[in-house]
Amino acid sequence: MDQPAPISQPPGPAVAPPLRDRLTIPVLASGGILMAVMQTVVVPLLPDLPRLTGASAAAVSWTVTATLLSGAVLTPVLGRAGDMYGKRRVLTGALALMTIGSVLCALSSDLGVLIAARALQGAAASVVPLSISILRDELPPERRGSAVALMSSTVGIGAALGLPLAALVVQYADWHTMFWLTSALGATGVAATWWAVKESPVREPGRFDVLGALGLAAGLVCLLLGVSQGGSWGWGSARVLGLFLGAALVLALWWRQQLRAERPLVDLRLVSRPRVGLSHVAALLTGFAFYANSLVTAQLVQAPKASGYGLGLSIVATGLCLLPGGVTMLLFSPLSARISASRGPRITLALGAAVIACGYAVRIADSRDLWMIIIGATVVATGTTLAYSALPTLILRAVPAGQTASANGVNVLMRAIGQATSSAAVAAVLVHHSGPVGGVPIPTLHGYLLAFAMAGAVALAACAAALIIPGDGTPDGTRRAEATTRGARDQAMEGA
Repeated sequence: MDQPAPISQPPGPAVAPPLRDRLTIPVLASGGILMAVMQTVVVPLLPDLPRLTGASAAAVSWTVTATLLSGAVLTPVLGRAGDMYGKRRVLTGALALMTIGSVLCALSSDLGVLIAARALQGAAASVVPLSISILRDELPPERRGSAVALMSSTVGIGAALGLPLAALVVQYADWHTMFWLTSALGATGVAATWWAVKESPVREPGRFDVLGALGLAAGLVCLLLGVSQGGSWGWGSARVLGLFLGAALVLALWWRQQLRAERPLVDLRLVSRPRVGLSHVAALLTGFAFYANSLVTAQLVQAPKASGYGLGLSIVATGLCLLPGGVTMLLFSPLSARISASRGPRITLALGAAVIACGYAVRIADSRDLWMIIIGATVVATGTTLAYSALPTLILRAVPAGQTASANGVNVLMRAIGQATSSAAVAAVLVHHSGPVGGVPIPTLHGYLLAFAMAGAVALAACAAALIIPGDGTPDGTRRAEATTRGARDQAMEGA
C-alpha cells in the first residue's frame, strides 16, 4: 500500500531579527558621528576662549592640539586593546572617556581643566576603527560593505554637522550649554552601545605591549607637536628641530623593538606588505587633501569683503556652507560600497582621490562666487566619501580577523597625521601670501589658490598610490580568518 505523499507546509512569515541586532549599525554610526562632532565643536569657540578663560590665544589653541595628540596616540593603542580584550568593551570605554571630558568642559572655565578634558575626548578617535572591526566580526559579507562605508563616512558627516551646531549654540546660548548637550549625547551613546552591540568573540590573546605603546606615544607626541606648533614656534627654532630629532630617534628605536617583540603593538611585518603599507600611504595623502578643504573654505568665506574676494560670512553661515558636503557623504556612502563590491576598493579609492582633485580644480577656477565655492567643497566631500569608505575595506581584506581593530587604528592614525600636516602646510602657505587689509594681515586670493593646487596635487598622488596597490581580491588567508570568525561566533551563540 502506497504511503500518502507528505503535504508540504507553506513557508511561515520571515522572522525579523531582534531589535538589538537591527540597531547595531545605527548605534555604531551615531557613535562615529558624535566623535567627529566632539572634535569640531570647540572650533567656533577659539576666537572667544581667550576672553572667556583669561588666557592667551596661543594657550587656548591647546584645546585643539591636546585632542589631536591624544587621539593619535590612543587610536592604535585602543585598537590593539580591542583585538585582545574585547572590541565592545574598549569601544564603550572610549565613549565614556569622551563623555567624561565633555562633562568636565561643561563644569569649568579653567583652561588647564579644559585642555585635560579635551585630551580625554581624544580617546574617541578610536571609535571608528573599533566599530569597523565589530562590523566585520558580526555582519555577513553581503551587508558588511555598505555598513563599513557608512561607518568610515561618519567622520566627515559629524564634522559637517558639528560646526554649524556649535556656532548656533555659541551665538545664542552660554558656551557651556554646548558641552552639556554633547555630554547628554555621549551618555546616551555609551548606554546604547552597551545594549545594542554584541561583544565580538574574535580575540588575539597575549600580553599587551606596554613598552611599544609608550614608545609610540612618545614618538607621535614629538612628531605631531612639532608639526602643529611649527608655525607659531618657528620651523627653524630649537624646540621644533629638537622635537623632530626626538621623534626620529624614538620612532627608530620603537620600530626595532616592535620587530623583536613576540606580541607587538603594531605588526610591522604586516604593515610592510604592499597591500597594507600602500593603503596607509594613501590614507595619509587622502587625509592631507581632504582636510585642506575644510580649513581653506572656512577662512575664505569669512574673509572681509574689503579683501576683494571675501564674503564676510558669519561662523553660522560658514558652517552651513560646509553642510551640503556632510549630506553628500551620507548619501554617497552606499554608492562607494557598490563600486567596491563590483570593481574592488582599490578602484574606489583611486576614483575618490581623482574626484577630490577635480573638486580643487573647481575651487581654482572660481573662488569668488558662493555657489561655486559650495559646489567645489561638495565635490571634494564626495571624493572623500569614496576614498574614506574604501580604505577600511582594503585593510579588512588584507589583514587577519584578529588584527582588524589595530590595523584600522593605524590607518586612522595615518589620516590624522595627514590632517595635521595639511593644517601646518596650509597655514604656512597662507601666512607667506598675506597682505594688509585695514591694518590686519589677510591671506591673498593667490595664497588660497596655491593651497588648493597643493591639496589637489596631493590628491593625485593618493590616486597614484591607490592604483599601484596589488589586486584586492580576498586572499586565502583572509577566507580562513573569516571562517575562524564565523566559527567563533557560532560557538559563542551555542554557549549562550
